[in-house]
Order: sequence, then C-alpha cells, then structure tokens
Amino acid sequence: MTVASQVKQTLAGMKGVQGTLRVYSAQTRDEESRKAFNEALTVTKEVIIDLEDRIRELEFEEPQYKK
Repeated sequence: MTVASQVKQTLAGMKGVQGTLRVYSAQTRDEESRKAFNEALTVTKEVIIDLEDRIRELEFEEPQYKK
C-alpha cells in the first residue's frame, strides 16, 4: 500500500468520524456534551483539511498516485 493510499484511507476514516460526531452532537440534549462534540468536530475538520492538503502534495510530487 502506498503512502498516498494510506493517507486517503485515513482521510476517509476521519470523514466517518466527523459524521458520527455530527450525529452525536445533534442527538444529545446535554449542553456540555454538545459543546464537547462540537469542539471535536472543529479538531477533525482541521485534521481533514491537513490530510487533503497532504494528498494534493503527494499527487503533485508523484502524479501516478492521482485518482
């Protein structure tokens, strides 16, 4: 498995985590829990942006990994 495919797999996993956090945030009635879920969403969003940037770098450096 190439580095590019591993990063893409990690990105897909993080997007799944983000979706789960959104569901939990919407379903909870406890304001403190909702705040924690929203903070976690902010962190996952930043990680997703970083991973997407890294994928673009990898694809630029190694065009054969572009899909």
